[in-house]
Amino acid sequence: MEQSAGRGPNGQAFLCALYAQHGRVLLGYVRRRVGGDHQRAEDIVQETFLRAWQHRDSLDTERAGPWLHTVAHNLIVSSYRRASARPTETPLGEEEPGGAPGRPVVDGDEQLDRMLEAWQLSEALRGLRPEHREALIHVYYLRRTVAETAEELGIPPGTVKSRCYYGLRALRNVLEEKGVTSR
Repeated sequence: MEQSAGRGPNGQAFLCALYAQHGRVLLGYVRRRVGGDHQRAEDIVQETFLRAWQHRDSLDTERAGPWLHTVAHNLIVSSYRRASARPTETPLGEEEPGGAPGRPVVDGDEQLDRMLEAWQLSEALRGLRPEHREALIHVYYLRRTVAETAEELGIPPGTVKSRCYYGLRALRNVLEEKGVTSR
């Protein structure tokens, strides 16, 4: 009795052949669609190939490319919809009189500490090279992704990552010199 194309050792061979033929192109496509987030792209590609394995009896490895791209596209759209449908989280805490709901009460000393920390950090940021400061502000303060920052600054995503890495190291050194942090 002949095994079907997707079960047993042939199922593994089907998946290996499918990935060998379409995996690299599909990963590149998904990575571009998710803004360069490699981990998220790998997760989506893995889910796509899982679905291909579930439909192995009706797929042909030679002509599966469009089907794989459609499934990956639908998974990307679904993940964006899930993320946008989720309400934003707010910290639990008492409401300050006349303040916004969900905003914790902050006493005067804590507020002063926060202001001093912000001032020290601002001073330390001024001591960085302009390109490092710019990358850190975009990624950490404006909460942009690496891909968004790269597009905004007109530089490759890898450059954004390295500028953030070296900027954070320099920032830590500046703060240590000022006695704000210790090793």
